[in-house]
Amino acid sequence: MKKLLPYFVAGVVLLLLALVIVQSKKNRHVFDDHVTFNKADKIPYGTYIAYNNLQHLFPKADIMVNTKQPGLWNSLMDDSDGQALIVVSPSFRADEFEMRKLVSFVKNGNTVFVSAAILSYDVQNMLRCDAPDAYAVSDNMTLNSNSDSFSVSLIKPPFAITQEYGCPGMRFESYFSKYDSATTTVFGNGAYILPNFIQLRAGKGNIYFQLTPLSFSNYFLLYDKNINYYDKTLSVIPKNTKRIVWDEYFLHKKYFNYNAGSGRSHSMISVLMKNPSFKAALWVLVALIVVFVLQEMRRKQRIIPEMAKVENDSLDFVKTVGRLYYEKGDNTNLSRKMSAYFLEHVRNKYKISTNKLDEEFVSSLQRKTGYSETNIRELISFIRSLEDTPVVTDEQLADFHSRLEDFYREW
Repeated sequence: MKKLLPYFVAGVVLLLLALVIVQSKKNRHVFDDHVTFNKADKIPYGTYIAYNNLQHLFPKADIMVNTKQPGLWNSLMDDSDGQALIVVSPSFRADEFEMRKLVSFVKNGNTVFVSAAILSYDVQNMLRCDAPDAYAVSDNMTLNSNSDSFSVSLIKPPFAITQEYGCPGMRFESYFSKYDSATTTVFGNGAYILPNFIQLRAGKGNIYFQLTPLSFSNYFLLYDKNINYYDKTLSVIPKNTKRIVWDEYFLHKKYFNYNAGSGRSHSMISVLMKNPSFKAALWVLVALIVVFVLQEMRRKQRIIPEMAKVENDSLDFVKTVGRLYYEKGDNTNLSRKMSAYFLEHVRNKYKISTNKLDEEFVSSLQRKTGYSETNIRELISFIRSLEDTPVVTDEQLADFHSRLEDFYREW
């Protein structure tokens, strides 16, 4: 049975993978309604067309991508003019610091164009406007609402004619319920002919806010003649702009978002779980982990008996040797052994050379240990005298032992 288990697990894995592949092929022609706003995505709600058509609208400009927050740009220069930053994202959650950097950038003669359905409090506060959160407005103005279409329009002036552009599919938009008419110009409307596209001047440049980001999706731009809306909307950016930067910082900026009253999190994992292939692969992985854990839970060998801790007999050995010398009455040899052990201790613990037991050695040992200099001198003097002393009395040995024990105990 044990030999057949790996083959059984492999067969189950291959079967599940085959089911995933077959299911993915069945769903290949299903409408992909994932909203990514990613410039590389050719799915209906990606922005592949919007990004790649920038070169057509601005043939003389350099097209670049930015992933850094305002003030840390690699693609833009704060003190240069003739630049434009384009942000297409579900939300524009810039904080006060980021907004101040953007306004300073605009004042130098640059353009910022933002298309997002949700504006942060700091953005609305600095613009002196109110834009209801797209997740909190009425049912017929929320993402995946009962409505199966939406429309946007550009108004005259500043455009040549007032024209409306519509598209079937999900709606995700907001509107400006309040704005400062002294500093704001309305360029377009959204649902219920409410303003959703405004211009604000700052120094030598302009900043634009458009609250229907799905109007820059592949699906909208390919529907009917809606590409004209794209061309006319971005015509607000000066033709002589030298650098066009497509921003991805605000698209991927981390934040927590909840549907009002529903408590449902719009987290990354919840979005991924809507993909049938990813969901199936995830469950396959979970099943494999469970099988692996159950397999490894079985005991593969008997419990190893606990081994007794090895005792350190070095101290007993030293005491035994010491008693041997003492019983023989060889005080001189025993004193030399004790002094050798003391010097070895000094070398190992205090890193002091013991080649010369001179005044420098005494001073070094006293500085590092803080032990009495007088006691150290007496110890070293006795150790040096062992070279010429043929006999060490019991009293001298006892006094030497007492001094060493005092040194070890304190230092």
